[in-house]
Amino acid sequence: MATAAHVSPKTAEIPVHAAWGAAAGLVGGIGFGIWMSVSRPMMDTAMITMVAGLLGSTNAFAGWLIHLAIAVTAGTAFGVVFGHLAQRLAPAVVLGLIYGALWWTLGALWIMPANMGMPVFEWNDVSASSLGGHLVFGLLAGVTFFGIARMAGTRTGRAAG
Repeated sequence: MATAAHVSPKTAEIPVHAAWGAAAGLVGGIGFGIWMSVSRPMMDTAMITMVAGLLGSTNAFAGWLIHLAIAVTAGTAFGVVFGHLAQRLAPAVVLGLIYGALWWTLGALWIMPANMGMPVFEWNDVSASSLGGHLVFGLLAGVTFFGIARMAGTRTGRAAG
């Protein structure tokens, strides 16, 4: 005897929102990566090479790979946690900016400096520049998520906001 599994529509959307979030994280990560490639807040060192330092490298390409992996992961989490709320433009923008600031606090002020033997939660030129980049990430990720959701809603006949 076969048993049918019933999944709520909200639960069924989680994998879709995760995929949309991954794409949105990639877009946000590219924008933030460009920011880090041109931003040199410390001794004429691009921030993207500082990211490479997480794995003991100073190579900008390695920094980009690490950064984009983090961005896709963060975007996926955005989609899973906030995807159901980011179906309209204004909430997507606000949530994206808040999410970027959250990742700045966790990643740039705590995790990265702790892994590199630097002081954590310290305000300096690097953390100040990084805040701007994280906000760019969040803004682009939120707007991209909304855009993907809107296009998918248009194709399925649902209004996405």
